[in-house]
Amino acid sequence: MTIRILPAAGDLDAARALTTLLSQLADAEPAPPVEDSTALLDTLARLAGESLDELPEVVLVHERIGPVPALELIRELVLRFPAVGVVLVTADTSTGVLTAAMDSGARGIVTLPLGYDALAERVQAAAAWSAGMRRHLGSGSPEQYGGAGGTVITVTGAKGGVGATVTAVQLALAARASGRTVALVDLDLQSGDIASYLDVQFRRSVADLAGITDINPRVLQDALYTHERGIGLLLAPAEGERGEEVTDRVARQVLGTLRSRHDVVIVDCGSQMNSATAAAVETADRALLVVTPDVVAVRAAKRMVRLWDRLQIRKAEETLTVVNRHTRGTEIQPSLVERVTGTRVARTAVPAAFKELHAVVDAGRLQDLDARSTVKQALWALAGELGLVTEREGGGGRRRRTASDRGALSLWRKGGDRGSVTLEFAGMFPLVLVVMALLWECVLYGYTYSLAGNAADEAARAATAAYAASGGGAYQDSCRSAGAEHLPDSWRNAEISCTPAGPVMKATVTARVPLFFPGVNPGWSVRGTAGAALERTDR
Repeated sequence: MTIRILPAAGDLDAARALTTLLSQLADAEPAPPVEDSTALLDTLARLAGESLDELPEVVLVHERIGPVPALELIRELVLRFPAVGVVLVTADTSTGVLTAAMDSGARGIVTLPLGYDALAERVQAAAAWSAGMRRHLGSGSPEQYGGAGGTVITVTGAKGGVGATVTAVQLALAARASGRTVALVDLDLQSGDIASYLDVQFRRSVADLAGITDINPRVLQDALYTHERGIGLLLAPAEGERGEEVTDRVARQVLGTLRSRHDVVIVDCGSQMNSATAAAVETADRALLVVTPDVVAVRAAKRMVRLWDRLQIRKAEETLTVVNRHTRGTEIQPSLVERVTGTRVARTAVPAAFKELHAVVDAGRLQDLDARSTVKQALWALAGELGLVTEREGGGGRRRRTASDRGALSLWRKGGDRGSVTLEFAGMFPLVLVVMALLWECVLYGYTYSLAGNAADEAARAATAAYAASGGGAYQDSCRSAGAEHLPDSWRNAEISCTPAGPVMKATVTARVPLFFPGVNPGWSVRGTAGAALERTDR
């Protein structure tokens, strides 16, 4: 049997030494080494998404891997990919390191400097264990492989007050209404307020897990609060200073355990970066960055993206930016946000509809937001874009679903992202009406001017003929009748007069301009003039 091996070493020399020795092993097929923990997790996640059979049998983790420490990385690998045998490569052969490695789930240790026999023995043992585990798991289809667990989505605000918590809560509610098992974690450790938004009073928080070495599902269940909508809530500590107790280790273990027990894990990271939120963003399947369309927020988003990139937490192109409080009239549109931050912007923009949120936020009942709310429709459309809302309906979701949730799901399935467009059109509709009214009035003005000019031309010709026939006598009646004949009924009240001016008969028609409708005259008028040459009467 060919053993596929994926080495992970942050040091170039260590990676080269590993690759050289692995190539000498019988029946071994070493892959190119990966240089850090992020690349390793991304590679394995991609392979697991295709099939369990695509995963390597053995992963070698060098002690100098980064940015995640080796033992923490091994724990994460074991939680997400239990069919992969993980071996630690280390120079420390003390009993403490061996015990810690075994506690983390490693299938063995290879000591430095590397030796052929020791490496071959550990690789073959890990490969044999991996083969047995895969037989136990059965089919290699991604649907039946539970190693990767549920989907973890982090929601981070570019700065405070941009709506990250509202976004996280509504995404969780949308996923739960669709029948998925959902956990909502508040990692805004100093100022997290999910409890206030959902009318929850619970004394346990994520800080209570900080002193526990092995955070297993049973321990975690004691800290979770089950909301009336069926969402598992892991709250931020009521005392902000306790947030310092939650380290990256705690965050990784908590999210790993929640991932194994829930279909969807939503994490509210607030707007402040610390080790816990950095670990959450790094391990998340999707990282959302919420921004409002103003210069300060967009600059803050750009700083956040650059910070993530410098710390090797997440690349800009792997971040999804959500534009909140969007209007068509603002100068900063989603396309500009995308160019400035270098991220991908979600197709769904959340409209600026502050009044819709006031009542439910003040009451601490964000779950009661009306289905007709354009904010709720947009956020649930965003959930659909992320794949959190599906056509399938689980039993638990159906039992706890309210009329509002059913309405929101129905609107999403008919095209939930229309809420933003509807609100924007409603806001612009009065302006559209005013513009159309002005254009129509301009049309009436021009039409009246055209009528007056044509009537004056006809009146001048008729008056010239009458003047010549009478030898310079009566011509006003002919002038008025000819001019009025070429005016529509609603303009017949125009003033028409003709006067000889030297060799020319000059006709003047003063017509009133209607206001929107013919016959409605506010007093505006236009004057049309024309002239016709007089015939000599002394011949």
